[in-house]
Amino acid sequence: MTRPASAPAEVDWELAVATVRALPPAAPILLACHVNPDGDALGSMLAFGLGLRRLGYAAVQASFPGPLEVAEPFRALPGLDLLVAATAVAPDPQLVVAFDAASPDRLGDLAAQLDAAPASVVLDHHASNPGFGKVSLVDPAAAATAVLVDALLRRLDVPLDAEIAECLYVALATDTGSFKYDSTTPATHELAARLIATGLPVGALSRRLFDTRPFGAVRLFAEVLGRAELDPAAAGGHGLVWTYATLADLARYGQRASVLEALIDGVRCAAEAEVSCVLKQVRPAEWAVSLRSKGTVDVSRVAVGMGGGGHRLAAGCTGYGTLDEVMAALRTHLG
Repeated sequence: MTRPASAPAEVDWELAVATVRALPPAAPILLACHVNPDGDALGSMLAFGLGLRRLGYAAVQASFPGPLEVAEPFRALPGLDLLVAATAVAPDPQLVVAFDAASPDRLGDLAAQLDAAPASVVLDHHASNPGFGKVSLVDPAAAATAVLVDALLRRLDVPLDAEIAECLYVALATDTGSFKYDSTTPATHELAARLIATGLPVGALSRRLFDTRPFGAVRLFAEVLGRAELDPAAAGGHGLVWTYATLADLARYGQRASVLEALIDGVRCAAEAEVSCVLKQVRPAEWAVSLRSKGTVDVSRVAVGMGGGGHRLAAGCTGYGTLDEVMAALRTHLG
């Protein structure tokens, strides 16, 4: 399937439900999300995995490319026992379900499993998603992939319990910036209300997700934010604020790369810039690029131009070369 992303039609939902229900209980199922999973990718995947367990499926595995490392805020999520390293997943799954991946490339080597499986379902909310997979459930208007997962679980008649609700709430809260991004709608709050009604400890969850980090990370953030640069002429005169973190920075403060995911929030608040960017070194000549916009500039266009994807207000890609070379490419695409 290679059609542009659009809200799923009812026939798409029916096909997804039929695809799952056609499987025998012992069928091997692989769930996959993108590299370096954020709260939406991981929470959505684990919520669906728990839902499949409730339906009686006993051979469910969940994975993502790269090291099997879960960021600190997500290490208490229900369903983590479903996780298996990408190099150790069972061969020949009968169904592969992908979550929050804007393109097959974001699944790494697991994309081959999706292509080879007799059945596959893709759940995503990135506007840049080309519509891959045998069944594509992509809604760019959804606040998070969790919205689509909730809709599919309801169609599969999976009861909403506290464990599934926690995974979905973490996914929803993180991808909406604790319900402060423009993607937040009345429907977003209605879903949150249903999840909270299962008895979720919202205060404790929010502190774990947004207000807790190691002291070493606090010191690391201070140094990285201290080197931030402002370019008022960039992005067609709308302004760019950016900074970077190196592998040496992480080593100096004894931190894992996952702590850097929250760094963009400290950069994007600069009043003088429409666009914010954080470059995070992955390897000597490889950088993970996080982009945010306050509304005027479409950063997904920039990310797609550099081989990535995302949304109008939040996107990402991978840059190759020196820091100066990646920034030069980024400025070219920003215009």
